[in-house]
Amino acid sequence: MRTRSGTRDPGPVPDVPALVTGLRVALGGKEILRGIDLEARAGEVLSLVGPNGAGKSTLLAALSGDLRADAGEVELWERPIGAWSALDTARRRAVLPQAHTVSFPFTVGEVVAMGRAPWTGTGRGGDDEERTAAALALTEAAAFTGRAFTSLSGGEQARVMLARVVAQDAGLVLLDEPTAALDLRHQELVGRLCRTLAAEGRAVVVVLHDLGLAAAYSDRCALLSEGRLAACGAPAEVLTAERIGEVYRQPVTVDADPATGAPRVTPLRGVPDTADGTGLLDITHG
Repeated sequence: MRTRSGTRDPGPVPDVPALVTGLRVALGGKEILRGIDLEARAGEVLSLVGPNGAGKSTLLAALSGDLRADAGEVELWERPIGAWSALDTARRRAVLPQAHTVSFPFTVGEVVAMGRAPWTGTGRGGDDEERTAAALALTEAAAFTGRAFTSLSGGEQARVMLARVVAQDAGLVLLDEPTAALDLRHQELVGRLCRTLAAEGRAVVVVLHDLGLAAAYSDRCALLSEGRLAACGAPAEVLTAERIGEVYRQPVTVDADPATGAPRVTPLRGVPDTADGTGLLDITHG
């Protein structure tokens, strides 16, 4: 049963603002998540990585409360997520989905300001303009504040929707493939932004396909494989060549980035495809 505590401020972000225990989710008769145990920690960036269909977006949707678990439990602010009202939930977590559609000709500034809606009528409502402007600046979207959202390119729209999430000022930030439509510069900007949000004491959970980006900007990586958690820990512990080859069925090399020391993952090309991703045969081209 949902509470009616929507007028209360969420207070400080707890050490573990989101906790998943024994999570199982089935969609269309197929089990997508199979007994996941995971926690999002305040002050950390947790990346969810894994092949297509591994369950990353499903896990993020369950963490947000947008998808109900078939078994297990998701806790938000140390209570079952279903116990919070929609408003209470929105004041604690902000979500960037993969797809974003704006049907009406709102300006960019108006779209970002929508992220402030949970704080209407509260003490934090007085910060709306400041928070909106700061979010636009952080995502390098301020230059088109007055333009219609529908007039922007796909990458520009992605940055605006990211700004809306930042403006929401939630302690738990959930991002589903935020770099998918972005160029190289803005992919790195997203990584730095995740670090900035974590430094403010928030918990950031981000779905990424770029293993190098995940390694460079995450405190922990959770590697999913066929709905299960294959590994979770520091990037250097999780992103080994052997494990990546096994899970992705693609041989790779992993070395340390000379500037940061973070794991740097490089696919091995010109190698025959194998069932387990570990075949390393020499190829000569005539």
